[in-house]
Amino acid sequence: MTRIDRRTLLASSAGLAALTLSACGARGTSSDGPTEEGGVTAITIGASPKPHAEILQYVQDNLAADAGLELSITPYTDYQIPNQALNDGEIDANFYQTPNFLEQQVEEKGYEFHAFEGVHIEPMGLYSESLSSLDDIADGAEVAVANDPANTGRGLALFESAGLITLTEGVDIVSATPADIAENPKNLRFTTLEAAQIPRSLGDFAVGAVNGNYALEAGLNPKEEALFLEPGEDSPYANLVVVREADKDNEALVKLDELLHSEEVKQFILDTYTDGSVIPAF
Repeated sequence: MTRIDRRTLLASSAGLAALTLSACGARGTSSDGPTEEGGVTAITIGASPKPHAEILQYVQDNLAADAGLELSITPYTDYQIPNQALNDGEIDANFYQTPNFLEQQVEEKGYEFHAFEGVHIEPMGLYSESLSSLDDIADGAEVAVANDPANTGRGLALFESAGLITLTEGVDIVSATPADIAENPKNLRFTTLEAAQIPRSLGDFAVGAVNGNYALEAGLNPKEEALFLEPGEDSPYANLVVVREADKDNEALVKLDELLHSEEVKQFILDTYTDGSVIPAF
């Protein structure tokens, strides 16, 4: 991790507790919060299909009933829609994003959200269909990073950590763009596109920075196929459960977050994602 992204993003993570939001919707039908019926509280939660929805399904299958919860998991493959759905009261919570992405969304769209502690880390990696080593990257090669601001900066920081570029001293990684590259000895040409498209478009680029969940969905093995991978330890990119401020103390949502930080979930993550694509953050 570079001196720039670690310093900036750890500060961003610390500030998330201050984010506030409005009321929460149950089963996607209201903004009154999770609903209880027959002693069971129903929670509708949006999540990326991998690994978030898989982790939530484990909780639903093994832990939720004893906690008096019933999870309705809504999968989203887009990074923008889950926050909009939460803001609009269509879901009670979402589970898919990192602190830097959440901070950028709040700043850009005015969401008033509350984030719980990180559950897991999905290291972003540099992948290629044509190269076996970053040493082989040609002068002037075209490379890809995600086009949403938070992941643009994260991708650029990864290229910097890999020794391919140097970013301007003091740049805010949450909002960094290719214009903030100070040194580019390989004259790499950076293209931004939707994060989900990068693993499907690797053949069009020398190297692409791929988010962990999209690497999983594309069948990429981080340990074996990433040419460079973010470190998992002390990562500022832990994935969070996010709710609206009116529900931050809701007993059912607090209980769900506790279940996601249980030893059972930690062991599920360790046993399921043995390729290093998902790492417990607790």
